[in-house]
Amino acid sequence: QAFFCLLLCIPWGSSCPRSCQCTERAGAKAVLCSSRHLQEIPEDIPRDAVLLKLDANSITRIPSNAFRHLSRLQEIDLSGNAIENIDRAAFTGVAAGLRSLDLSGNRIRSIPKEALLALNARLRLANNPWHCECALQEVLGEARLDPDSVQGITCHTAPRQEYVGKPLLQVLDAGANLCGARQRSTDVAVFVTMFGWFAMVIAYIVCYVRHNREDSCRHSDSLRARPSAQGHAE
Repeated sequence: QAFFCLLLCIPWGSSCPRSCQCTERAGAKAVLCSSRHLQEIPEDIPRDAVLLKLDANSITRIPSNAFRHLSRLQEIDLSGNAIENIDRAAFTGVAAGLRSLDLSGNRIRSIPKEALLALNARLRLANNPWHCECALQEVLGEARLDPDSVQGITCHTAPRQEYVGKPLLQVLDAGANLCGARQRSTDVAVFVTMFGWFAMVIAYIVCYVRHNREDSCRHSDSLRARPSAQGHAE
């Protein structure tokens, strides 16, 4: 009985990952996992964590639902890692309350806009090898970016060579529209599809008319042949 009582009294939600340090101030828990050679996000982060420091590690990916049980999180620092992939549902569960998300200094080339646009957090995305494309333009236009780090969002690769090496904000201010190519491609696809359907309809009409004409000719020949056949019979 004493053993079960001990289990019930243990604050499981407040346990700290072995590789991290947990501190608490004014009722707010901070989980400090900086520079711990982590290769993935720990799964045993306390549920009552408000601040999560995972910077300067070797994390390469943010999987779906990585923070789903951390509804109290207000700040996540993932800067200085090796993150390349971020799943669409990476921040499910923390979107509403998160105030700050630092993804600067990683290896992110592209990111699903759905992963960021659902957040109310202020984002830091600087110093990544970005591929400047439509999705990144939409993130820049709709997400809450930290104003001090916007100029650090630089085009490492881009559809046009003249954009490479320039801050994305500068490229857009110069009048570039990275979503224009996608729109043109969509328009061309719609046109090709419509042309295909139109060609099928025309082919059907031509075939239908030709078939009816052949039937009509056969019927006329049959009618002309009847009097001749009757004359021979007489």
